[in-house]
Amino acid sequence: MRLSFILSEVRNGLRRNLNMTLAVVITVGVSLSLFGAALLVRAQVSQMKDYWYDRVEVSIFLCGPVSEAPSCSGGAVTDVQKQQILADLNSLKPLVQKVYYESKAQALQRFQQQFKGSPLAQNATVDQMPESYRVKLSDPTKFAVIASAFAGRPGIEDVQDQRQALDRLFRALGGLQALALAIAFAMLLVTVLLIANTMRVASFSRRRETSIMRLVGASNAAIRMPFVLEAAVAAFAGGVVAALGLVAVKAFLIDRTLASTFQFTTFIGWDVILWTILEVVLTGVALAVVAASVTLRRYLRV
Repeated sequence: MRLSFILSEVRNGLRRNLNMTLAVVITVGVSLSLFGAALLVRAQVSQMKDYWYDRVEVSIFLCGPVSEAPSCSGGAVTDVQKQQILADLNSLKPLVQKVYYESKAQALQRFQQQFKGSPLAQNATVDQMPESYRVKLSDPTKFAVIASAFAGRPGIEDVQDQRQALDRLFRALGGLQALALAIAFAMLLVTVLLIANTMRVASFSRRRETSIMRLVGASNAAIRMPFVLEAAVAAFAGGVVAALGLVAVKAFLIDRTLASTFQFTTFIGWDVILWTILEVVLTGVALAVVAASVTLRRYLRV
């Protein structure tokens, strides 16, 4: 079989089954768009984790005049206790990368910025704010080392790990990610079934042609090749539709809306979009080729 003949058969097949081909392209486009969106969500969650876990801190709150923790029974933290706490933190290097002292005035300023416009911020006073040490760890997962060394110690009211709050957030995002992937895989299954049905109809409608090709000595691979290429071309067209959708998501949703609105984190770049497009298109074409090949082995008896 010459290549030109196979390509002409592919072209004729696509034209004769135009409605079915359009249905495959649209379905594949929608399915791959959802699949690509799920991949983007996974990449975005991963990037947010890297961004925030790199900035996570351990907060060591010091005892104040009104602290009620058992470790604060001796009253507010003294200068000697603060110096000893700082010395002990520095002794834990390289686990402890940096230590920042936050005074009551600084704590009040940060509190007022966080709750700007709220009655809480307007009524807060310096005396109500706790002093604290903000500890940056080289490995945020080693919070237990800091907690065991400082929790319950005289002069320390509480030891808090920001990572715990982030873990709850990322668990929720992980649930959304799993839901998106489940929907995407369900749509991919629908795509495979549609391609299989399309190949079944096409092989039945062209059974006379395939019989003649067999009689003149064409091999099974040569007879099935046009059908497989038709499915691959339709899937590739659907992949292009999905790629355009992902580009639109990046250009209009992420860059123009999310990035300007949520400036407290970073968002995926064009490199992630390009890799996702490559994955999406290859997945669509591979699924189409496999579905068509399996279906033709069963329904195209030559």
